[in-house]
Amino acid sequence: MNDDRMNDDNFDSVTNLQLRLEDLRTEHRDLDEAIARLVAAPIEDQLLIRRMKKRKLALKDRISVIERLIEPDDLA
Repeated sequence: MNDDRMNDDNFDSVTNLQLRLEDLRTEHRDLDEAIARLVAAPIEDQLLIRRMKKRKLALKDRISVIERLIEPDDLA
């Protein structure tokens, strides 16, 4: 009976390792594809980053305006 238990445990361990290996291979492949896409299109990524920074600056300006409206400067 102990031999059956050990075989079941070994089978479970091997099965778990195979599942983990499959997950790691999938993640590795996905990362490889994502990196290849980023490397192939660096200009578009830079454009997106610039647009995001521009949007962030516009939001900061709007926040400042609203903050001044809510709490006007005492010197004004």
